[in-house]
Amino acid sequence: MTEREIEDTRQRLIAIAGDVFAEHGFRAATVRDICTRAKANIAAVNYHFGDKEGLYLAAVEAAHCNPLELMKPDWPAALTPADKLRFFIEHMLQHLLDDRRPAWHARLMMREMAEPTQACANFVEAYIRPMAQTLRGILKDLLPADVGDEELWLMGASIFGQCLFYKVHRPVVQLLMGEEAFSRLDVKRLAEHISRFSLAAISAPEDELPGTRRGEGRT
Repeated sequence: MTEREIEDTRQRLIAIAGDVFAEHGFRAATVRDICTRAKANIAAVNYHFGDKEGLYLAAVEAAHCNPLELMKPDWPAALTPADKLRFFIEHMLQHLLDDRRPAWHARLMMREMAEPTQACANFVEAYIRPMAQTLRGILKDLLPADVGDEELWLMGASIFGQCLFYKVHRPVVQLLMGEEAFSRLDVKRLAEHISRFSLAAISAPEDELPGTRRGEGRT
């Protein structure tokens, strides 16, 4: 086999395995079924991935949204912290809402979140943590110096959650808003809304925040 044919087999196995794992889960899926669908022999799985777990890890890695510009952004010098937040949110949404990605990507990631394996810990450290650290740095520049790490992580999770909502619950939003209004929710519109909403919450006076008595600051 040529190098091109070997790589084609590898990519075909990942794509078929991702679909099978998304449908049945890691434990119920079988290498034999995957290889039959991919028109490959079992030895190819051992050659490329070592075993079933290696194949699963490769499928999860392929399915994960991996926006490199959010992991190690090269910010223009004139960009303000608020503009950085808008940039982060817009690029996150671009990757999450990319309709060119196979449907199994989202289904596999949702299954992995519900039934975590070692793959979850792997991609958190490889991809999620670097992006979360980028967002945490943006928030630190937007907030007073006395804001603690726990609050920074919670704020970051809230922003991630807003972005993820429009990926996971798009059919629900479409039903709630109606087809015409939903059709206007492109990446630019959603990024502007989430940015404005988040910046407004970040800049809200302390005595207007729920659970904070007048005169008390953040702890």
